[in-house]
Amino acid sequence: MEHWHATGSKIESPHRAELGENALTPGAHIRAALIRTRREIFSRPDWVRLVSLQTLRADLLAGLTGASLVLPQGIAFAAIAGLPPEYGFYASIIPTIIAALLGSSWHAVTGATTALSALVFGALAGSFVPGSPEFIAAAISMAFLVGLFQLLLGLMRMGTLVDFVSHSVMTGFVTGAALLIATSQLRHVLNLDLPRPDDPMAFARALAVGVPGADLAAVAVSVTAIAVGIAVKRIDRRLPHYLVALLAATLLGRWLAFKGAELTTVGAIESVLPVAAMPDLSPGLLRDIVSGSFAVAFVGLLEAVSIARAMAGKSGQMLDGNREFIGQGAANLVGSFFQAYPVSASFTRSAVNYDSGARTPLASIFSALLLVVILLLVAPLFSYVPIAGLAGVILLVAWRLVDFREIRHICSTSGVETLIAGATFFSTVFISLEFAIYTGVILSLLLFLARIAQPVIAVVAPHPEAPSRHMRSARLYDLDECPQLMITAMHGPLYFGTVEATRRDFHRFRTERPSQKHILFMTPSSSEMDLPAAELLVEEARKRQALGGSLHLKIGSLRALNKLARFRVVKALGREHVHMSKRDAIAEIIPELDPEICRTCQVRIFRECAGQPGGDAETSRQDL
Repeated sequence: MEHWHATGSKIESPHRAELGENALTPGAHIRAALIRTRREIFSRPDWVRLVSLQTLRADLLAGLTGASLVLPQGIAFAAIAGLPPEYGFYASIIPTIIAALLGSSWHAVTGATTALSALVFGALAGSFVPGSPEFIAAAISMAFLVGLFQLLLGLMRMGTLVDFVSHSVMTGFVTGAALLIATSQLRHVLNLDLPRPDDPMAFARALAVGVPGADLAAVAVSVTAIAVGIAVKRIDRRLPHYLVALLAATLLGRWLAFKGAELTTVGAIESVLPVAAMPDLSPGLLRDIVSGSFAVAFVGLLEAVSIARAMAGKSGQMLDGNREFIGQGAANLVGSFFQAYPVSASFTRSAVNYDSGARTPLASIFSALLLVVILLLVAPLFSYVPIAGLAGVILLVAWRLVDFREIRHICSTSGVETLIAGATFFSTVFISLEFAIYTGVILSLLLFLARIAQPVIAVVAPHPEAPSRHMRSARLYDLDECPQLMITAMHGPLYFGTVEATRRDFHRFRTERPSQKHILFMTPSSSEMDLPAAELLVEEARKRQALGGSLHLKIGSLRALNKLARFRVVKALGREHVHMSKRDAIAEIIPELDPEICRTCQVRIFRECAGQPGGDAETSRQDL
């Protein structure tokens, strides 16, 4: 079909076959991205220039503090993941060093975390016996897949992907995970044979029946760990309260054992140093864990980026989301060859690292190296740690996971966000952690798509009292409008997802405002336009032309102009219908208006109105 400009030239629809001109091929895009990423990874990090004797001293002290924190956390997180205690340490050595070298954040510390440990357990416990060699092998192989997924996302420069997931998803997931972690430790606190809390009702019944037979010695050790941990934290937040709590529980446990109590202990650690070994990459195993691995990878990235941003907010550092993805992916991928299970940035260790005066990522590297030294010295002592005391520490960890202030904030400000957080929470508790992540992510994306698919197109007019007489909403400010020209401002991108809503608005404007045959459509986001959006603009230009009017576009950048040219919109509408400023647009449109209507017009809100029939400089009120 051929369409025609008011000047007599035909308006052509943009053709898909022509879109490849002036555009890079997919292969060229990939090569360019790989070259850019390789340059970023292997270039000297910005923080290297900051290193001095002063920063080395500060980083060394921060690293020592961080290493002492890993001792109780490593054992606790490994227990949450269903792994022997040494694997919590393995996850905090090699991965920590790799993430520090390749990541973007100067203060975020990578290692085992509560959320990922719980997610690893939830993803594997249904297929493997926790603590068994098969379970351990699956956890290490999962780290390989997690690293691969994260690395690919980083190489594809999708560091902004996590921005599209509502924070409510993580709030609901972490709260649900905290509840599952806490209930899973009750069997150790009470020293009872309780089922896993996957079925909350069955677990509650078993707990009610078993409580009268609880082991009072185990309860005493757990309560001591909790009480000491809380007390030490209140005395001084900088003290290693988990470590002190575990030490107090161990001393009480030894005394109770001397008195005849039978308390199960963590047992001897086989090896404090990870051994380089190839992870099990058999197709059958990878097929079994691939779905869970993607969920773990996604949660790990959400954790890492959110923590890195929190630390950057304190330090003023600029972050690179893509580099952070690459750093996390490399940490998991390389870590899988050194017996590490999936890792991410740890909020507790990162906060302690920053508060301890860390200046560069060398603090994380020192933390990993000092951890090895400390483990070589104190590893034999871990055989005396009672499981009940460790359970008490884990209960403290679970309690700290729940952000009650954030939950109250979500519930009091947004019903939709409350729904997302609630759905994620209940999916975590009643279905599975893996399913909960997908549920929350899908709900977030649906919410995001629903929001951007309803763009706001406001009818605007010049405000005579505003600075520089900017455009304002004609309805809200009760402004006069030109009887022949409608000026609209679109807030949000014009792309396939918003085409139908925009088409309905265009139709409403033509129906409700038939006298305003000309329209100036202002969209600063033209650079995001795609083919369906381009076709819509050409379609609207044709319809306006059929009514004796015209469509003019005001765009915000040369990039937007190039995009319109590539989609043949400029050619279809005519270059004189595409403008870089409101002044140029109105100067071009005013001569197209019906002079007879202008002759009797009493509004005359534009400077150019003075040159129209019946106009003069005094009656014109706008200087655009």
